[in-house]
Amino acid sequence: MRLVVTDFMSLDGVVQAPGGPEEDTDGGFAHGGWSMPVFDVEVMGAAIAKGMETTDALLFGRRTWQAMAGAWPERAGDPYADQMNAIDKYVVSRSLTEDDMSAWKNSTLLSNSDPASAVAELKERDGRDLLVWGSAALVRTLVTADLVDVYQLMIAPLLLGGGKRIFPDDGIARSLKLESLEQASTGVLIATYTKA
Repeated sequence: MRLVVTDFMSLDGVVQAPGGPEEDTDGGFAHGGWSMPVFDVEVMGAAIAKGMETTDALLFGRRTWQAMAGAWPERAGDPYADQMNAIDKYVVSRSLTEDDMSAWKNSTLLSNSDPASAVAELKERDGRDLLVWGSAALVRTLVTADLVDVYQLMIAPLLLGGGKRIFPDDGIARSLKLESLEQASTGVLIATYTKA
C-alpha cells in the first residue's frame, strides 16, 4: 500500500487544530479552526473526495481518531459518511484500548510500542492507498521513518506563529517531487508531492 498524508497546513507549517477552537489546545494554541474560513468546498472538498477514491484504509493518531469517531458514525445514510464508516481504520495510541475501538466500526488498534514498524507492516499488505489525515505526532514519526510516499498539503495563506508541525527538525534533507498544484478560490494551494 502507498502511504498518503493529507493535511491542512498554514504557510509557516502549522497543522494543529484546523477544524475547531477546542480541537487541540496543547501548548496554549489559540487559533483552532483556522482552516474553516479558507475552506473552498468545490476545490478542496473535491480533492479530498478524489483522494478517497483510491484509499483502502485510513490511519489515525488517537486525537484525530477520537474526533472522527465522535462525528462519523451518527452521519450514516450519506454516501460519503457510509464510506467513512465502512472503510478499515487503524489507530496508533498509547491510551486507547481494544474496547474503545467499538466506538467506530472497522477500527483496529495498532501496537504503539513501535508505530513505525506497525505501519510498515500495513504498507506491505495488498491494496492501494493507506491515508493519514491530521495526526501530527504520528505523521512526524512516519516522516522520520521514511514511510510517507505522498504528501497532499492544503497550504493556507496564513501565518500562525507556532503550533504542531508534521516535519521533523532533525537536519535530514528529504527530496520531493511536485506532482500537482491547484489553487482554491480562497488562496489555499493544494500541493501534492511524492518522494523524489
